[in-house]
Amino acid sequence: MQTFLLIGMTTSIYPFTLYGQQPSITGQSNLNKSAISGKVMNEKTRAPVIYAPVIVKDSVGKTIVGALTGQNGYFRIDSLLPGNYVLEITYMGYQAYTHSLTVTGKTAKLELGTLAMKEGTTSLNEVVVTGEKPGLELRPDKKVYLIGKDILFQSGSAGDVLNGIPSVAVEPGGAVRLRGNSNVTVLINGRRSGLTLANVMTQIPAASIAKIEIITSPSARYDAAGAAGIINIVLKKNIQEGLSGQARLVLGVPNDYNLNTNLNYRTGKLNLFATLGGRYSDYVGLYTMKQTTTGITAASLSKVQHENRHDDGRLVYFGGDYFIDPRNTFTLAFFRNATKDIDGTTLDYDFGSTGIDSSIARNGRSKEVRSYNQLESNYTRTFDKEGKKFTIDLQYDFWNSDKTWDLLTQKTFPAVTDLYPIRTTSIGGSKDLVIQSDMMNPLKNKSILELGLKGENRSVSSDFRAEQRLDKDWVTLDNIDNKLNYNESIWSAYAQYRSKPGKFNYLLGLRYEWTQIGIRDRGGVFNKRKYYGRIFPTINLSYAMGKESTLQMSYAKRINRPELWYLYPFNELTDFNAQFVGNPDLNPAYTNVIELALLRQWDKFTFNPTVYAHFTTAAIEQYTYHNDKGTFITMPFNLDRENRYGVELSAIYDPVQWLALNGQFGVYGFRQTGYYKETDFDFTNTSWNGRINIHVKLPWRLAFQGRYDLQGPGNNAQRHTRPYHYLSSGLSKNVLKDKGTLTLDGTNVLNSRKIRSVTSGENYIIDQTDNFNAARFRLSFNYKFTRKEGQVFRSRKEGNRD
Repeated sequence: MQTFLLIGMTTSIYPFTLYGQQPSITGQSNLNKSAISGKVMNEKTRAPVIYAPVIVKDSVGKTIVGALTGQNGYFRIDSLLPGNYVLEITYMGYQAYTHSLTVTGKTAKLELGTLAMKEGTTSLNEVVVTGEKPGLELRPDKKVYLIGKDILFQSGSAGDVLNGIPSVAVEPGGAVRLRGNSNVTVLINGRRSGLTLANVMTQIPAASIAKIEIITSPSARYDAAGAAGIINIVLKKNIQEGLSGQARLVLGVPNDYNLNTNLNYRTGKLNLFATLGGRYSDYVGLYTMKQTTTGITAASLSKVQHENRHDDGRLVYFGGDYFIDPRNTFTLAFFRNATKDIDGTTLDYDFGSTGIDSSIARNGRSKEVRSYNQLESNYTRTFDKEGKKFTIDLQYDFWNSDKTWDLLTQKTFPAVTDLYPIRTTSIGGSKDLVIQSDMMNPLKNKSILELGLKGENRSVSSDFRAEQRLDKDWVTLDNIDNKLNYNESIWSAYAQYRSKPGKFNYLLGLRYEWTQIGIRDRGGVFNKRKYYGRIFPTINLSYAMGKESTLQMSYAKRINRPELWYLYPFNELTDFNAQFVGNPDLNPAYTNVIELALLRQWDKFTFNPTVYAHFTTAAIEQYTYHNDKGTFITMPFNLDRENRYGVELSAIYDPVQWLALNGQFGVYGFRQTGYYKETDFDFTNTSWNGRINIHVKLPWRLAFQGRYDLQGPGNNAQRHTRPYHYLSSGLSKNVLKDKGTLTLDGTNVLNSRKIRSVTSGENYIIDQTDNFNAARFRLSFNYKFTRKEGQVFRSRKEGNRD
């Protein structure tokens, strides 16, 4: 096990835990073991002391086992042999606490009650914690990736973090895939948020993220959306009294400038927090395509597209927690993220049969101004009964977007000729109101009953217009002038029961969701109304096969409601040769998810194999066809069925104190059946992905990290994608007595993350290579300032979610 001084902790307390293995005592193997539990509170304010290390030592001062206190200050340590012990709690900002205890083995549980800690100073140099939690936790029901220690995430955004998680891929358009499946739900602190939109996640600094939870078999507590599972982004929050904060500056190539400042002041019953951030970033993309059309007249087209994307944004988040008393807390906060994107693209087309007969050049420039706002409030009530909690959450999101494209097209061969200019305008907005209430009530025999209600109403509008200038006048192009309104209401209720008889642990749940969707447009073409209600059962079973092994099996029924951009029938006209069009007729897909996992732990090695299967009706796929104007149109549709299956292997190995290794390898396949627009989509395919990650502690407070990712081929009935790989690396150094950290990192350093694909259909073949982002290199400096040591960053409230 590794050993480190608590003073060496950087930005967060809870990326660390305590490990210990109680030594066997001769002659005591048949004695009954006992569990100890208690609650650690601030003696003055009676507020819980969160994430405090609780250490149990034997009579000679040797550390036996330990734990961290939870959100309510509660801790529990299982399986202590009879004997005399000393319980120690040493936490930054408090005087050390010690408590002598005797375990007789006559009772299964020893309750210590409330342990009050006095504020004051402590000698941190003498506090040694045995065991450091690695950057990856493997649990039977989910994988937890701790972000604070990962060098490669220090300078990036939430999108960069997700793209660095095994089995997760973030496409350039922002779509997130889990195990090769795009039917995944992304949450912020256990709740759906506009922050999970692709263009907004780039505004969340990675430094504000505590951990990423990959939940492949969610319980009934979560919304039923997302057949592949749920990705929960857990943000940091302040847990110490006094003034604290941090500032981060990032400089990068291509242009990547970020400045974020976070302040928190907590005293008595009040906790105030504020975050200010600014970002200025450029991205470079290169796309090449060769298209061959067969039939009566053979023709070919070669296209080269250069893309320069510029994003800048301003973020502000402020609010406060009011601790009415030790049992009641109220939170109110406001978040605003304003961004401006300016994109430039140049497309060169060469047409011909035997050679180049003609060439066309198109230059496009777009500007999009967005404003995302969120007002959130939370009321939390705890009770004398340990673990009992009642919460009410109210969240109101509203955002708007205004985007324009200006397109200039010119024939460049055989003669230079200017063609008519085109411009498009897209104005959108959304209002989303969510109210939910949850109740957690522990019962006898280690059982917990959870109940909850939730209501959500969302209204989204999109007004799209395309115009072409003929002579001096602008006229509507191809009748593209319409406004679509989308309204969605989801009402849900759930109940779940958890119990742990002996080595067996089970969680049974039922969730009901009623959905009402309305789509209407100004032209009266796409009017739709849909209603559907479903029951979504969940079963999670686990069995502890000794201290080192746990076997887990789960079942869940999930739903995939079509994404909004999959429903919108409007399309941008940047590339006149290829366009994406939404389909308002899409229906939701339903999936039955079955998963079997084993967690096996040794002293320095952890192994987690998983087998899973998904059975989906009305799965959503994409269809590409050639219209009568010679343009390739891609649109989504519902398949009849899709069955997915896979095996995933994850491992952690820490051979020595200064070296940590982890890796993942997965093999997955699917079978699709369906028929759409005279195209047979019956198809079977198998693919794979893998990752190797290495973290090395070096002298002089240096640390190095390298990560190598591989992605296997991705095929369906029309599109075949070749495998690709990419390398990322980073180097960090703590400075200024560990209050500052310098980090130099590079992503896609070999510029090898290029997606090569071939799309084929009746009378055409498209061979293309997409390089969305060139290699990026960043240098960042992070400085922490605080009156009392501890967690120094406060982000969005976690609310009532785990």
